[in-house]
Amino acid sequence: MSRLPLVVLVSTLAACAPEPPAAFDVVETSIAELHAALADGRTTCRAVVQAHLDRIDAYDEGTINAITVVNPRALERADSLDEAAGRGEARGALHCVPMLVKDNFDTHDMVTTGGSIALRNSVPPDDAFMVRRIREAGAVVVAKTNMAEWAFSPRETVSSSFDTTRNAYALDRVPAGSSGGTASGVAASFGVIGLGSDTGNSIRGPSAHLALVGIRSTLGLTSRDGVIPLSFDRDVAGPMGRSVDDVVRVFEVVAGPDPADPYTDAGRTRVEPDYRSFLDVDGLDGARLGIATSLVDTESADTAVIRLFRDAVEDLERAGAEVVDVAFDVYAQLERPGLFCRRFRYDAARYLETLGADAPITDVVEVLETGEFHPSVQGGLRSFASGPADVHPAQWEEPCPDFAEHPERQAFLAELIEAMDAAEVDALIYPSWLAPPAHLDRAGEEYRGDNSQRLSPPTGTPAITVPMGFTYGDLPAGLQLLARPYDEGLLFRFAYAYEQATHHRRAPDGYPSLARD
Repeated sequence: MSRLPLVVLVSTLAACAPEPPAAFDVVETSIAELHAALADGRTTCRAVVQAHLDRIDAYDEGTINAITVVNPRALERADSLDEAAGRGEARGALHCVPMLVKDNFDTHDMVTTGGSIALRNSVPPDDAFMVRRIREAGAVVVAKTNMAEWAFSPRETVSSSFDTTRNAYALDRVPAGSSGGTASGVAASFGVIGLGSDTGNSIRGPSAHLALVGIRSTLGLTSRDGVIPLSFDRDVAGPMGRSVDDVVRVFEVVAGPDPADPYTDAGRTRVEPDYRSFLDVDGLDGARLGIATSLVDTESADTAVIRLFRDAVEDLERAGAEVVDVAFDVYAQLERPGLFCRRFRYDAARYLETLGADAPITDVVEVLETGEFHPSVQGGLRSFASGPADVHPAQWEEPCPDFAEHPERQAFLAELIEAMDAAEVDALIYPSWLAPPAHLDRAGEEYRGDNSQRLSPPTGTPAITVPMGFTYGDLPAGLQLLARPYDEGLLFRFAYAYEQATHHRRAPDGYPSLARD
């Protein structure tokens, strides 16, 4: 039997071989779009992950500075997912979703610094609960993101470990804090979606400043295990994304009880089996929403933001909602004694214990002696670390009980629900920020209008921010909705209907697609 000449054989095989998939544009892509492209064979997981790594390489360093470390095994993970899919194995809910993870979430394969140079070499022994959940669902952690040091600042994202993050929409502006790295990174399509944490503002504030959707869940519905704490009686972790649908897809994966987080016992039976079932384009039809007037009519409000908010109210009404004023005096409630417990030193010590013998420090006050901190957090360190490291706050001379036993916080919650019940509203609405993003060099002087701090953290209620439009051309603003405990499904319904009716989200300029045909 004669043989074909080698050149003919190669040409014949090349002609028979399937063409490689065309480049897949990952800019602003959704989880649903990504999964459809993978299922249709229009791309591979390796190509998707590589595209996000390329964007980080092209646009982050020296520009946004959202990324702290890139996962060196991201492509290996992508290959394993491609191989599993090729064998016909079931794909997880987050199959091949490239995700960004804030630098206070434990990752067993990357450093976790919490923004502190004192932890610059700290690689935790295992993953945080949420990181483990997303990986089990098929996600690819492509990178960690910068944060405000120890999560102290709601104003800006500056750390001693990885420096300053800029707002992807305006590089001379802040992305807020402390999850600013996740916010700017997701906005610039360095990942499809990301994880952040929120003690007072740090998911919703940065999300609003970067035209994202961010959810702070009911305190106790989601686990904080493996997240470096600021104040364990207030901390919440969760997703930050470019659409409500994306956020809900991740939320379904990460919500639920965790034996390592005692707060989740209260929410054990309150997790909805299908949060995506709440997503309805007509979800505002028949809703009754209340304007939290004390969070709108203030001297710190920027007129451009208020105009957007008034437009949002009209959009909500056009979508079928009834909107009424609710005159609940938030600021009077905030005068209650002991609402914020300075338990950072105690909570941080419990986290450092989980690092075992490899912990670089055992008490955060050590950094005051070594000088391993950014000058901007010195005052915060002295203030937040003023309590003892080895005595639970409930046993302090001036006790600070956990949330469920805290009389003032429970009274605040009860009066908030009473006001909502009296007004017969399903949720409250207000601007997430009353001011546009501050200039980087005037972050302190221009810090004002941070509404995320006011209601949800002290009461433990869930709140979501969704893009409301842009002020002064390209500065994002967010609409916030707050509901009763465990009404996340209702928040997702309202936010989704508003999002679909308005489509305010748009990508920031300056980070075009790198895809090539």
